[in-house]
Amino acid sequence: MANLGYIQVVRHCNHFCGFCSNPTTPYTHDFASMQALVDDLVRRGYFGVILTGGEPTLHPELPRVVGYARDRGLHVRMITNGWRLGDRAFARELAAAGLRLVHVSIYSVRPEIEARLRGVEGTLPRALAALDAAAAAGIEVNVNCVINRLNADHLDENVRYLLREHAAVRHFVWNNLDPSMGRAEVNQAAFVPRLADFELSLHRAMRLLDRSGRSFRVEKVPLCYMTDYAWASTETRKIVKMEERVVHFLDEKQTVRQTEWEHVYAPGCAACSLRPICGGLFDRGDAYDPAELSPVFVPMEAVVAKILSDPSDPSTRWRSLAAWREEFIAAKGEGERVSLSQGEGSSARRAAPTDATVPVGRLTAQGLRLYQAKRRAEAEKAARSGVALERALAPDAAADEGERR
Repeated sequence: MANLGYIQVVRHCNHFCGFCSNPTTPYTHDFASMQALVDDLVRRGYFGVILTGGEPTLHPELPRVVGYARDRGLHVRMITNGWRLGDRAFARELAAAGLRLVHVSIYSVRPEIEARLRGVEGTLPRALAALDAAAAAGIEVNVNCVINRLNADHLDENVRYLLREHAAVRHFVWNNLDPSMGRAEVNQAAFVPRLADFELSLHRAMRLLDRSGRSFRVEKVPLCYMTDYAWASTETRKIVKMEERVVHFLDEKQTVRQTEWEHVYAPGCAACSLRPICGGLFDRGDAYDPAELSPVFVPMEAVVAKILSDPSDPSTRWRSLAAWREEFIAAKGEGERVSLSQGEGSSARRAAPTDATVPVGRLTAQGLRLYQAKRRAEAEKAARSGVALERALAPDAAADEGERR
């Protein structure tokens, strides 16, 4: 399986996105604690690791942990806002350490919208410079975009600009906004889109990429809103290939292993031909409306066949569609009925913490003091920007200790 694990390297950031789902915490990493998490992914037989945050480039040990993960045989990737990666010397250092692929987050090519989403002026030129610096260093360059209320109407404009001005970008990823955690949870009205808000621009963007020969993935979008490109859904691909995902969160959640990819469905979804391979509506924050969902009637196995025949996917292992079908039905378990023709699948389940004993990060006196300082600084940013500050993520006892020291 081409499972990819996530390690949150830091949980602070030099931007202040109003919809951030992984904001500052008092937990910190040193090289040894990140080594342990890399080793954990290797023990699980994972294909690669994605280093993320917060903003991972803010950790002084980042090149060292990249090199360690490479030496352990992992395909090393990173998600970044691009602020530091635009420095070509830094990009070359990460490439030499073993960084193979980078996702640079760009939400809008309209500078005023990007600045508003980021909470910082001048972010777009820095992110665009990061695309060029990474490409020049030999790192594969992708663009990552969170779909939200402010960019929902021009996702295709973003693609058109980036294809024209930054031809090195070969892959795009869209994540529909998670309204359930961090700053996103308390700013839903400002940033959570309706599904209908982005349906047309997302379709146009995917069509542009498909015709240009680029690849793309879409996460947290139900298949009735991307039927023509259902094979590009991250959840659908995970369901079809029966893959998992481990995230080492640098907060009190610690390690979470996700093996189920189904979320919220409307009554009409039971009739949908794509129901067995659709992740449904990601709505843990109760911000979306299941009434926007509707069944579609297209051949499901055509979608499956396209996923299984993808030559760029190292995880495909089935010799035939029939072999996949047999294993897929068996994987659902004896207690659940699966009908590939009627679209009935397993009920939704949430990811649960694993039984892993590897601690994710540390709570130290210094980390707690820094956390309290960052909270004060971010409260001032929130007041200036009109964005609500997320609830404190520190355990109460830890927060109290941080205030005492």
